[in-house]
Amino acid sequence: MILTKSQKAVVTNTTKKLHKKRVWAGLLLAQFLLFYAFSRSAAMISFFERFFEIQKKLHQLIFAWIPFSAGDVLYILLGAFLLYHVVRCFSKKARKSALLKIFVSVNIFYFIYQIFWGMLYFQTPIIKKLPSQKEPTLGKAKILALQYLQKCKDTRKLTQEDKNGIFIITNLKSVQEEILYRQTLLPKNISNKKASGINSFKPSIFKNIMSFTGILGYYNPFTAESQFNSQLPNTLIPFTSAHESSHQLGFAREQEANFVGYLIGINSKNPELRYSTEYFTLKSLLNYIVDKDPEFVKSVVRNYSPEMKKDRAYEKVFILKHQGLLDDFFGFTNNIFLKSNQQEGSVTYSYFINLLLNYEKA
Repeated sequence: MILTKSQKAVVTNTTKKLHKKRVWAGLLLAQFLLFYAFSRSAAMISFFERFFEIQKKLHQLIFAWIPFSAGDVLYILLGAFLLYHVVRCFSKKARKSALLKIFVSVNIFYFIYQIFWGMLYFQTPIIKKLPSQKEPTLGKAKILALQYLQKCKDTRKLTQEDKNGIFIITNLKSVQEEILYRQTLLPKNISNKKASGINSFKPSIFKNIMSFTGILGYYNPFTAESQFNSQLPNTLIPFTSAHESSHQLGFAREQEANFVGYLIGINSKNPELRYSTEYFTLKSLLNYIVDKDPEFVKSVVRNYSPEMKKDRAYEKVFILKHQGLLDDFFGFTNNIFLKSNQQEGSVTYSYFINLLLNYEKA
C-alpha cells in the first residue's frame, strides 16, 4: 500500500505523539524512583526541610492577604482542566492530545508536590526527640484521661455558649493570633522550625463537601494556607486550626501535627483554644482506651459536666447528619494515603498517645 504525503504526515505526527507519551510516562516513573532515593538520604531530607522554611514564608506572603482560599481556587482550576481532558479522551480525534496533556500535568503536579511537601513525611519522627520512648500503658492513659476530664470541666466554665448552652467561639481571629504566638513557644528539643507569624488561616470553599467527608481541615502545600471547615461545631475549630498550623510549620505526619497542635493549645491563655485542645486530648485518650476497657470510658463520659455533655451531643448530631457514602469513601482513601506516607491509618490514635504519654512523663 502506497501512502500519500498527507497520510505519511498523519502517521509521523501520531508516532511523535505516542513517543512523547512514552517519554512522559517514563519521566513519571523516573520521578518515583528519584524521590524514593531522596527519601532514603538524610542529607536530601535535610535539604528539603531547609527549602520548606524558605518557600512556606514566601507562599504565605503571596497568598495570605487574599480574603478567600487561593489554594481551593487552584484545585478547582486543576480539576476542571483534568476533567476536560479526560472527557476528550472519549473522542478518537482528540484522545492522543488529551492523554499527552494529562501525562504532562501529572508529572508537573507530582514534582511540585514532592519538593514542596512530600519529602517532609520522611523527617526524623518526633518520638525520637523525646528522652523516653516507651510504649503507652493503659494505666497511664487512664490517669491522664481523668486529669483531662477535670481540665475540660474547669476550662469549659470560662468559655461562652449560645442560647442552647453549646460552646461558641467569640473571636476566631483572636484564637488564630494566639496559635501563631504559641508556635514561637514550642519546646526547642521538639521543634526548631521557624514560625512566620503570618495569619494564613482560610475557611474552605469546599465546606459543604467537607461536612460529608469527615475532613475537618487540610493544609495546601502549594499556597501554604491552612483550610478549615467553618461549618464544624465550634468545639472542633480551634484545635483543627492548631493542627493545620502545625503543618504550616512543616510537620507533615498527621499524628505529629496533632501532637504539635496539642503543645500549641494546651497551655494557651485563650480559654477557647485551650478547651478545644483539652477536649480533643480527652477524646483521643478515650478512643485509645475504649477497646481495652469500655466500662472506664462509659464512666468518664457519664462524668462529663452538663456543659460538656451538651457539646458532645451537638457534635454527635452534626456527625450523624453528615454520615454517608462520601464519609466512608474519603475515610478509606485517606487511610491509604496515610499508610503510603509513613503513617498509621486514619483511625489509629496510638502514635499521638505514645507522644503524649512520653512527653507528659518527661
